[in-house]
Amino acid sequence: MESNNQSKHEEQLFPTYKRWNITFKSASGSTITDQSGKTYIDLMAGISVVNLGHGHPAVLKAVEQQLHEGWHASNFFHYEGQQQTAELLTAHSCGDLVFFANSGAEANEGAIKLARKHTGRKKIISFLQSFHGRTFGSMAATGQDSIHKGFGPMLEGFEYVPYNDVKALENAVDEETAAVIVEPVQGEGGVIPGEHTFLQAVEEAAKKAGALLICDEIQTGLGRTGAFFAHEHSGLNPDIITAAKALGNGIPTGAVIGKAHLKEAFGPGSHGTTFGGNPLAMAAAQATLRTLIEEDWSSKAADKGEALLKELKEKLSSLNKVKDIRGKGMMIGIELTEPAAETIIKLQEKGVLAIAAGPNVLRLLPPLTIEWETLMKGVHAIEETLKNK
Repeated sequence: MESNNQSKHEEQLFPTYKRWNITFKSASGSTITDQSGKTYIDLMAGISVVNLGHGHPAVLKAVEQQLHEGWHASNFFHYEGQQQTAELLTAHSCGDLVFFANSGAEANEGAIKLARKHTGRKKIISFLQSFHGRTFGSMAATGQDSIHKGFGPMLEGFEYVPYNDVKALENAVDEETAAVIVEPVQGEGGVIPGEHTFLQAVEEAAKKAGALLICDEIQTGLGRTGAFFAHEHSGLNPDIITAAKALGNGIPTGAVIGKAHLKEAFGPGSHGTTFGGNPLAMAAAQATLRTLIEEDWSSKAADKGEALLKELKEKLSSLNKVKDIRGKGMMIGIELTEPAAETIIKLQEKGVLAIAAGPNVLRLLPPLTIEWETLMKGVHAIEETLKNK
């Protein structure tokens, strides 16, 4: 019955998503409930979005208050919320200035524009299997042919090199390079952590060539990997950091965080947005950031993620269908010897939500706030599913 209703409801929608046979009704903490009343343990957090869990009271209160005060006037006005949120982001990063966007793709688009404008160069280096968004600029930076297919020629100036390959990187970076954009952990590409020596080599090569280092922290940032930003694990000092997903804990917002020396490149008229940095998004972002920082969810995610990875390795490593288990903090990939899609559907039948990263990787991105007992129920369901398939 639900399937028929879904088909009817989606007759007017472009079929851009391979949707599951689940219709969302409500969500709370680390669970989602569908229209039939079935409740699922959420091990995906809206794709690393609701790091504080669904309906977090601090975010809810801030957004509700702002709804009564107003949610749009345009960026011709000063918004106190923008300044306050920017202060939080710069105080807890190596950046000095912030531009607010609406999404991760827009943040990466802004970062690419800023790098080209500042350097006067056009070459952007990224990595095979990377994912940076689906607008033309962010899509061109994405090192996956499947994302490019059918859209004609990509924007000029983008070059892809193998991830974790220092020599290939050093051969690619030259005096024409405006920036190197890197995910400290590749998310959509398979949950592949960047090796410390590789990430440090990325920074060194970029700075030696006079290029900028952009760390794409859309999925990895704001506590997800056990640090406020994942590049901190390797001691990097990027020129630009992009953030989104978890920034508003589900209210759409994104940010380009840059060093002070980039200020002149983004002067009046150089970039803009109608909705970016609107008061509603800033209320959500401020409440999210304050909660993440004051309650130290980064270190909690580090500890919980380490324990989770240990449990998964103990329970799953010996299974025939499991090839590898890897990750950082609360961002974990279970690489299978077969496509992950069937496992994801089987888990849904057991009341657990997870997603894929590439064809064969089961990706776990639970809310950082998930209770350990609930998390272990999810792990048990994964173990049973992979044993019985």
